Amino acid sequence: MKRRSFLNQIVSEKKPLVATPIEKFQNQKLPDHLELGTASAAPFTGTWDEKKLKHLLRRALFGYSKADLDFFKTKSMSDAMDYIMDIPTTQPLPPVNAYNNARETDPNIPAGSTWVNGPDDVNFIRQRRDSIYAWHMKLIVNSERHIREKMTLFLHNHFATETEAIPSPINAYNHHKILRENALGNFKDLIKKITIDSSMLFYLNGYVNTKTAPDENYARELMELFTLGKSAETQYTENDVKAAAKVLTGWSIDYNTFGSFFNSQKHDTGSKTFSSFYNNKVISGQTGVNGANETDELINMIFTKEDIIARFIVRKLYRYFVYYVIDSSIETNVIIPLANIFKQNWELKPVVTALLKSEHFYDDRNIGCMIKNPVDVMTSLCKYFKASFPNSTIEQEYSSYYTLWGAIALTGMNVGNPPNVSGWPAYYQTPQFHQLWLNSDTLPKRISYTVAMISNGIDIRGGGKITADVIAFAKQFPNPENPDTLIQETINLLYAMDLSTETKNKLKESTLLFGLKENFYWTNAWNDHIANPTDNDKKNIVVYGLTMMLKYLLDLAENQLA
Repeated sequence: MKRRSFLNQIVSEKKPLVATPIEKFQNQKLPDHLELGTASAAPFTGTWDEKKLKHLLRRALFGYSKADLDFFKTKSMSDAMDYIMDIPTTQPLPPVNAYNNARETDPNIPAGSTWVNGPDDVNFIRQRRDSIYAWHMKLIVNSERHIREKMTLFLHNHFATETEAIPSPINAYNHHKILRENALGNFKDLIKKITIDSSMLFYLNGYVNTKTAPDENYARELMELFTLGKSAETQYTENDVKAAAKVLTGWSIDYNTFGSFFNSQKHDTGSKTFSSFYNNKVISGQTGVNGANETDELINMIFTKEDIIARFIVRKLYRYFVYYVIDSSIETNVIIPLANIFKQNWELKPVVTALLKSEHFYDDRNIGCMIKNPVDVMTSLCKYFKASFPNSTIEQEYSSYYTLWGAIALTGMNVGNPPNVSGWPAYYQTPQFHQLWLNSDTLPKRISYTVAMISNGIDIRGGGKITADVIAFAKQFPNPENPDTLIQETINLLYAMDLSTETKNKLKESTLLFGLKENFYWTNAWNDHIANPTDNDKKNIVVYGLTMMLKYLLDLAENQLA
């Protein structure tokens, strides 16, 4: 089976995306050499080199800087993986009140203090939601060299809720906190936590699920989206959904603590009988506080379908970290072996580790084949170019990261608000999958924001810009005065693949050499600036050349691939 990414053809032609309407290359013929690699979940034993290291960092982190790359270059594959998978046990400080201004002041929460412990205030719902978005972006951009942020977003997509649909931002924050705390934890335990989480109870109507009016919404998604999936092997019935809904009656939201509680008065105490898919299991009705125990029994019953659950979740992990096509060979030789690891105790860490250490993950045909999601695009730019976020005040700092969140939302990924309970279509919608990230609206916006960051900066609300220092970017390389090595080092950092010599020469002449032929035009310009750093004319020449070089590279299709 061949890879179905329409960008692959553009990559082979090395054409700037801005020169070609998106519709023109959506149906391009796939290059013959792009076939699925050898499928094997066995540990990687090949040559560990920079190409494979960058592949790991692109998939496990949200971007990386040259300093990050240099840090991991000193490590073996096993040591690098151990470092990435060793996420901190401590949690980051929660979002704060960064929204006080001349027009309005939160009377209960001082500026700079967190609001997540209450009290709730309907007058500041919008402001507190915005602070969650800014806070989350700050955590991603400034993330340490581990996988927690990537896994938190995976779980956010899997257990999709919409912050905008949750009445209290405190509930929304607490839901996010659950995902973050369990990023590499026990999946079965997480299912229980999500089932009685106040945000999920509201989002999927669990709080109105009572013995007199059972609501099947969460019970259905618990099976179809969160554990078993929907396929030929998942033979649960409509009556199973109804029975599960009755089991879950009584869970309610505590509006004082922003948690949940079990209301036995609203619980259906009758026995619930399930179909032959569940071996005709009967969950006997319990009364009083013991009615809550039925939820554990329901989850235990669902998890007896361990093969189905394990394969379903591993496939989702595979599509998130590797590629969206799963053929019979990959199913047999990658998905099933990893599922066998997963179902041993339902811990996420061992199965993700095995996937990212596998021979299949490092197959050359899995490198540079995935279209970046919008978070990857924007946050990797911030890492590559050490973007500056204005932070003279807490209000300005939060406004900066909120601006980044808004840019990512406009390019197709509203973090905190997946379009529906299934998550973002790019992770499940056949046959396009991640091709859905790019269209005639989102692609120009991607390019616009990337160009803005390295040129005039991205304007933030209230004043200031998110900017990149292109001279500082060039200085991090050993010989920035040499246009050939500067271009090659930049390509090595930004791309998962190299460019042709012809393309690099064209790039050099049209940008760093200012349309001329000899390397000394750039070398002299660079050295003149270094010798006269306060001379703005000399500085502007260098800034112009670097900006044009980076614009050229960021316009190419390779920049959309990870």
